Amino acid sequence: MDSAESNFEKLGLILPPAPKPLGVYKPCLIDGKYLYLSGHGTVKSDGTLIIGRVGEDLDTEQGKLAARQVGLAMLATIKANLGSLDRVKRVIKVLGMVNCVPHFEKHPYIINGCSELFAEIWGEDNGIGVRSAVGMGSLPDNIPVEIEALFELKE
Repeated sequence: MDSAESNFEKLGLILPPAPKPLGVYKPCLIDGKYLYLSGHGTVKSDGTLIIGRVGEDLDTEQGKLAARQVGLAMLATIKANLGSLDRVKRVIKVLGMVNCVPHFEKHPYIINGCSELFAEIWGEDNGIGVRSAVGMGSLPDNIPVEIEALFELKE
């Protein structure tokens, strides 16, 4: 099995800058063998945010791409704080929040953008954990997706 770092390289992706906290919190916290990531937003490679509401400003496919971008921001935080994606053993839990219109119902499809990225990085066995995908009336700065996650670290 390839390492997370080599899988990332093969995908040819570019990480955005690791986001800085916009409030009083830590972007990540290690507790024993667990890595907790605070909610991350849609930070692009140039440091700006993808903005808009799914079902109003963004369609479903754009929302899914926004969730993938959140996943990239999370990878950036992991690399900035742990030095390597290879320190992560597996994804345990993902909570995905979608800023959407009230009648929108495809929250899981949107969050698949992040989950599919994690599966590409850590493989199907270790890259897919338990998950919730929910709709929100709004999110900070009108971002379309916010995601937090829990990972198990290698010993």
